[in-house]
Amino acid sequence: MSLLKIERLRVLFRSGNRIVKANNSIDLEVMENEIIGIIGETGCGKSILGRAIMTLLSENTEVSGKIIYKGEDLLSLSENKLRDIRGKNISIILQNPSAALNPVFSIGDQISEVFQYHDKMSKQNAEIKTAGILEMVGIDPCRMREFPHQFSGGMKQRIMIAMGMAFSPELLIADEPTKGLDPDTKKSIINLLNRLVRSRNMSMILITHDLDVAEKMCDRIAVMYAGEIIELAPVCDILAEPGHPYTQVLLRSLPKKGLRSISGESPSLSSPPSGCRFHPRCEYVMDICKQEHPELFFTDTGTEVRCFLYNGGQDQS
Repeated sequence: MSLLKIERLRVLFRSGNRIVKANNSIDLEVMENEIIGIIGETGCGKSILGRAIMTLLSENTEVSGKIIYKGEDLLSLSENKLRDIRGKNISIILQNPSAALNPVFSIGDQISEVFQYHDKMSKQNAEIKTAGILEMVGIDPCRMREFPHQFSGGMKQRIMIAMGMAFSPELLIADEPTKGLDPDTKKSIINLLNRLVRSRNMSMILITHDLDVAEKMCDRIAVMYAGEIIELAPVCDILAEPGHPYTQVLLRSLPKKGLRSISGESPSLSSPPSGCRFHPRCEYVMDICKQEHPELFFTDTGTEVRCFLYNGGQDQS
């Protein structure tokens, strides 16, 4: 059953004299008890999509489309209503916990504040709940009076997971939860997140550039390029037989696949190329790719791919 449905989402914001088209007509459905990965190169709009779902974008941002949760469009709700949903029904683990955590408050105060706000708990009861949630993520509750600078990078990430999981939200958005961590710490964070989300029958949107992490955790993967979803499929299908030319070269860039670089550069989100946004870097480029913008087409296997190769496109050169 569908938990969250995004329809034709566009996110634009101004940067100086430029208009940055961070998300362009995103369509995505998250099912109950599903982990879906959003992967792509840095700057493709992954994190903006996560913040758009949480309606945590800056004031200079223009957003259109729909983000439907339980029959309500989040983009049409009042700020008071959104505050009730954020953290309790839909929660986010922001990347870079060192910046996300407040350095002047103890970790216990920062987590217990969530319980005090949403459940109107007394400070004492909130601290009891906080101790339990810290223990759940492998942190000694005796450390709840300590401050963020007293914890390692991996432990700070566990604190962010504790905050995100406090109410066992129906949907958790994890934005680059393993970024900057050493291999052993990354493995422990992956295992922790996977265990908690699966055991609580939650859904999760995992935003990452790390395909190995996505492979270990996700049911489906949405590949983003230049602000758009260009491929969507079950993880086993997309890794075994990637459809979009970009996904193919992205997978070939993995260390275990030979670490081959992708030619060219990602386009600017303020002035993307006409037609297919990947065509300047694509080895299969046709004339139609330079002139027309492709929709998502269904392949014979049920994969959705934004490429004219799957719509009977023919080279017109």
